[in-house]
Amino acid sequence: MLLARVLRLKVRYYKYTLMLRFRSDEAEMMDDLSISGPIVDRTLKELKKINSTLGGNAISVSGFRKLVKDLPSFTLADLGCGGGDIMKNMASWSRKGGKKGLFIGVDANPHIIDYAKRNTSEFSEISYQSINIFSREFKQQTFDIIHCCLFLHHFSKEDLIQLFRHFKKTARIGIIVNDLHRHPIAYWSISVLTRLFSKSSMVRNDAAVSVARGFKRKELVEILKKAGINNYKLKWKWAFRWKLIF
Repeated sequence: MLLARVLRLKVRYYKYTLMLRFRSDEAEMMDDLSISGPIVDRTLKELKKINSTLGGNAISVSGFRKLVKDLPSFTLADLGCGGGDIMKNMASWSRKGGKKGLFIGVDANPHIIDYAKRNTSEFSEISYQSINIFSREFKQQTFDIIHCCLFLHHFSKEDLIQLFRHFKKTARIGIIVNDLHRHPIAYWSISVLTRLFSKSSMVRNDAAVSVARGFKRKELVEILKKAGINNYKLKWKWAFRWKLIF
């Protein structure tokens, strides 16, 4: 019996390891820009808790601190800004350090932007744009820093090559990427945790799908190479995150 159970577990493990060998193109509920109402608020509140608990937000903030440490003022665009929680952390740190930062949250879903505005209402230095990052309107803008947290895994390899090329031209100081490492442990861990504790159908659906759409190191390296980016820092961070600065 014990041997049979072990064998079944091994079969199941290798099955999903093989499944995660390549990036998934399965759609997430978050990709539906028409989603609105209580599900958006609940999802963004849960994502804030998950990212804070697992240390995801700290990865972005640490990269941000390094880039602006010698800057008295700056502009930062947070692409796929969600509820604006990371910008709140960055803005609070900037205020304490006497830095004048302007933060622009960007998201194509206007319902997410509405939540973010309410969530960050005490920060006058944070503003928002509901805009598609592939639009001409967005591409005409420049910033000192571009930040992307759990955003780029929504795009294909070809889109990412195009985006990285554009980011390099658009950001005067640097780009911060904080995204997921595609790994069986990460996939099963977040699947179980969200099934047990999440009350958001979007979180329960998208959490594991996000991991399946995440990246192996070699995939990010290849995207950077094809985008013509050779000078970068790519580090693995807990819990199953990539911190990329270029």
